[in-house]
Amino acid sequence: MTNDQCPMPHAPFGDSMAVPEPQEELLEEILVKLKTDDRLLGVAIAGSYLTGEMDEYSDLDLIIVVDDVHYQQVLQERQLLASRLGKLLAAFTGEHVGEPRLLICLYDSPLVHVDLKFLLLQDFQTDRIENPIVLWERGNLLTLAVCENPRNYPPFDPQWIEDRFWVWVHYCATKLGRGELFEVINALSSIRAIVLAPLAKVQAGLLPRGVRNLEREIPSYLSDFRETIPAKHDAQEIARSLQYTIRFYCQLRSTLKNPELIIRSQAEAASTKYLQTVIDDFKSR
Repeated sequence: MTNDQCPMPHAPFGDSMAVPEPQEELLEEILVKLKTDDRLLGVAIAGSYLTGEMDEYSDLDLIIVVDDVHYQQVLQERQLLASRLGKLLAAFTGEHVGEPRLLICLYDSPLVHVDLKFLLLQDFQTDRIENPIVLWERGNLLTLAVCENPRNYPPFDPQWIEDRFWVWVHYCATKLGRGELFEVINALSSIRAIVLAPLAKVQAGLLPRGVRNLEREIPSYLSDFRETIPAKHDAQEIARSLQYTIRFYCQLRSTLKNPELIIRSQAEAASTKYLQTVIDDFKSR
């Protein structure tokens, strides 16, 4: 595949991408220092940089590709490496998001959040959901890895949601009945992020990227999303938001027009009936 056929945007840093001054300043400093490390094969950038949507609040999402021979050493020394790239205030690894190879950093002067993901070249070829822009590389290794292994955002699977949604509704109902109101509030937030927002975005022809940029991307649905947020720590108010969440999900599900979707009607009937029983119970207390 030639560079002209490559799915990766081929623009060197600073050429045409609109990068806010603080992020640009730090990125230039980081690149200068990373280029001096002989253990590294290259650096690529992902996230909002790819779409030209960076603003003053944006993070820097960097992928650092490491030579196989030095990978374990670099991984063990990544905190030290990160501290040499700028004025590092804090850094921690990404196990909480299922990515132990990630180092999440906060730099000062300028104050910018930077994600540093350390990968082997083989993993850079396969462990991606998008096609990053190569900022620097030895030879043509990273460019070839992206061109020969293009990646697209994972396909949306409404069946995955339908198979789980009614179990989650039952879970919320049990916690509501027990009086664990904060647990239900937290569950409603999760459902909003992994069920409702992706469904609404797909219906609008967008990528199902959770609640990110919800206000800007699908403003017509904002009133519906607001109804899924309890106004206060109160059982009846939380129950109302849960019931609206169910109605909103069913509405969005109906817009999919997917004949292959298997509706879990028995689970839907049982969980919604149980929820109503819980609501009636605490109303009668």
